[in-house]
Amino acid sequence: MIIAANLKTNLTRSATRSYMQELEKFADASSSADVLVFPAMTSLDSFQTKSITIGAQNAYPTQNGAFTGETGLEQLDEFGIKTILIGHSERRHILGESQELLAQKFHYFKEKGFKIVFCVGEPKEIREASKQEMLTYIKKQYEGIDSEYENLIVAYEPVWAIGTGLTPTLEDIEDMHAELKKISSAPLLYGGSVKVNNAKDVLSVKNVDGILVGSAALNAGDFGRMIEYADELNKIK
Repeated sequence: MIIAANLKTNLTRSATRSYMQELEKFADASSSADVLVFPAMTSLDSFQTKSITIGAQNAYPTQNGAFTGETGLEQLDEFGIKTILIGHSERRHILGESQELLAQKFHYFKEKGFKIVFCVGEPKEIREASKQEMLTYIKKQYEGIDSEYENLIVAYEPVWAIGTGLTPTLEDIEDMHAELKKISSAPLLYGGSVKVNNAKDVLSVKNVDGILVGSAALNAGDFGRMIEYADELNKIK
């Protein structure tokens, strides 16, 4: 199972270093879970961790250059980062990233051999319209994306559930993941108000290969318990 933390615009580099040290108590060599952490961009570092993969929340598809405010491959290479989050709903809906730009990023980092966690999901009005409209909306988010890329991980995040405390029912998650598995055979994570008190149930759902956790991952102890849940479920399977 894949247990991923998106720390968003939270924690300084010093606080992130302490966070990583605490997390390694859970994500040690005995853990069977693949643990990914995406720190804030200014908090990126190598962290010298053996059991946790550090990823970038965002980057521009360039080695370097005149792209004010952006992070390029050169900056990621400094810390040995080869994992990136692309298409998160906050980048789509708040920061206005188009499908064309996301596809450009995907292609660039695919060519560089990155592990890509690619996010898809629907807003509330689309979900409430009909299941067919919801699937049509989400399928458009795969345009220009190699859905069979060997280093791809897909994260399904219903936009209306992110940071709201609302989550689909377990039956809804299972149904949606079954549909998305028809589009891509890549590992499929669920994200959207995953918390320590519902993570184990979500991880138990068929076709859920892991979770992408936002604000609930800021507490290293809570996120560590989610790693432990994954280890427990792996033993059962």
